[in-house]
Amino acid sequence: ERCFVVITNNPHYFIADTEENAIEWIHKISKAKTKFSSHKIFQPKNKWDKGLRMKIKAPRNAGLDLKNAVSLPDDEQMNDWLAVHVVDFFNRINLIYGTVCEFCTEATCPVMSGGPKFEYFWADEVQKKPMKLPATQYISRLMDWIEKQINDDTVFPSQVGVPFPRNFLQVCKKILTRLYRVFVHVYIHHFEKLVSKGEDAETGIFTCYKHFYFFVIEFKLVDPKEFEPLKEMTARVCR
Repeated sequence: ERCFVVITNNPHYFIADTEENAIEWIHKISKAKTKFSSHKIFQPKNKWDKGLRMKIKAPRNAGLDLKNAVSLPDDEQMNDWLAVHVVDFFNRINLIYGTVCEFCTEATCPVMSGGPKFEYFWADEVQKKPMKLPATQYISRLMDWIEKQINDDTVFPSQVGVPFPRNFLQVCKKILTRLYRVFVHVYIHHFEKLVSKGEDAETGIFTCYKHFYFFVIEFKLVDPKEFEPLKEMTARVCR
């Protein structure tokens, strides 16, 4: 079974389980009228059971109770459940940011922030000292960093039966914490632009947010202090 990554002319990535779904991502991006004007599809290393991926997509697509849908199924392993959700959220948050990235520039967003009280500095294996970056650079580095880990067999094993690393839970926590900051930035600084894309875009971000929030709360994957910038919105949406 194959899966695909859609690469855009901006440094963002979308992982799909079939070529048809990859093409659907491209059509969605085109309709959003973002800067994503040229695309390429290639086959990445990682693959998970299609049935597992469908388990996380079905409740969302059917409008079912996402709060209960995030619970670990009796017949699934926790690390597999984590892995498939991390990839799914990576794809969807990437797409959400893609709908507003043309408005997120070094001039409009000179700092990666979530309002005046919250700023996020970038650090990784190369950039040891936390560094202030424009939001667009922070998010680009973030997506590159996540994509690299997803395609690293020592972090996200691509073969069935190969064990996940001992620190896999911590890796996922860090990825999801940083992805949440993209939600924060988009909602606080670009929500009006997102809404201007149409009702589907607005509904899409709230559905994605609820799914993400219920999942990370269920398994305690994000420090509660990270939710502070969107505290009011969360109380309203995630009842």
